[in-house]
Amino acid sequence: MIASEKDLLRAKLDEARGALLWKLDGLGEYELRRPMTPTGTNLLGLVKHTASVELDYFGRVFGRPTGIPLPWFADDAEPNADMWAPADQTSAEIIALSRAAAERTAATIDALDLDAEGTVPWWARNPVTLRQIIVHVTAEYARHAGHADIVRELIDGAAGMRPDATNLPAVDGEWLADYRQRLEAAAHEAARRSDARVRIPA
Repeated sequence: MIASEKDLLRAKLDEARGALLWKLDGLGEYELRRPMTPTGTNLLGLVKHTASVELDYFGRVFGRPTGIPLPWFADDAEPNADMWAPADQTSAEIIALSRAAAERTAATIDALDLDAEGTVPWWARNPVTLRQIIVHVTAEYARHAGHADIVRELIDGAAGMRPDATNLPAVDGEWLADYRQRLEAAAHEAARRSDARVRIPA
């Protein structure tokens, strides 16, 4: 049976959300919150941000308020308040927020046609359709799932697309170490050649 457009869009959104969430598996509180880039990117913050964004887009945009407070989105909240978790906000609470967002999104998708219109207060281009918002939020999740891929690999070396399908070559650690060395050598050689070309007089 051929799936409907709505079912296909919903499946892709669920897949992207799941790809991000499973990057938290097996880590302790420090690893979940540890800032791994100069801008502070961390796994739990990525989940907190995307869950909050999802609640807003599938709730407020379509006049379906969720009743879930998001104080980190308040006008007086500090910058990036949605991108990290204070020590008194547990990882379980943030994971529960993500699951609540998924449930409310499913209810909105079930209740509305793909052409149903809503308004995004922070966008200039309105109205929007449910179809547009599903695609937009799926892209948001996919972007941050990519961030999570890198962050998780930096934390403990774990990598891959899904637990049951990593989409990585079946190689061992020795091969990967050699592969990385070859990439490093190629980068140095390319830089050397580029520098040599710059020094050649015209």
